[in-house]
Amino acid sequence: MKKIITVQHTQSIHHTNGMVGSWTDWDLSPLGIEQATRIGKNLKEEIKEEKYVMYSSDLLRAKHTAEIIANQLNTRPIITEELRERNLGKAVGKSVVWLRKNMECPEKTIEDKMFSDGESRKEVWERLLPFYRKIMESEDENLLIVSHGDTLSIFHAIWLGLRMDQLNNCNLHGAAGGVSKMHKDTQSRHVLTRLSDMSYVRGLISGNL
Repeated sequence: MKKIITVQHTQSIHHTNGMVGSWTDWDLSPLGIEQATRIGKNLKEEIKEEKYVMYSSDLLRAKHTAEIIANQLNTRPIITEELRERNLGKAVGKSVVWLRKNMECPEKTIEDKMFSDGESRKEVWERLLPFYRKIMESEDENLLIVSHGDTLSIFHAIWLGLRMDQLNNCNLHGAAGGVSKMHKDTQSRHVLTRLSDMSYVRGLISGNL
């Protein structure tokens, strides 16, 4: 039975200084480091001796989150660009205020781009789909993925079998440090049991989550 845990990277410095995240390499804040440590400890307590194959975005804030969690689980993350956050083009390296003042195109559909040299959500879907198919076709039963908010919202939509255009009318929102869990049941249905669960960034949890 395929089981997947996704983790949205914990608090990054760009969450505290008003800068755009996207394809920048902001590291985790001190709180983000503490949050990632708590997630790792909670996951270790939960999954016990189960072994997970771990993947992470190559952007520093996600990679650092993954490395902290991996240290608790005695594994090493496989780093891939496919799990990067959406590229916002010329807004990369700018402030959120600058982005709002200079946005070229309001995003009304998944094909719209805030900036002409950035990515649309459709393009992120198309970038992510080969990775999704690869892990689903692999023999690995337990997978742990560390990525970014927008990227994971699309990953979760793909898992649930949504059509790409349905993202024009809905969004599976997550928060920094949110943990999501999914599995295939005995009828091969794709089940999402937890979406952006923030309890993992708090103290040690108990019980079967």
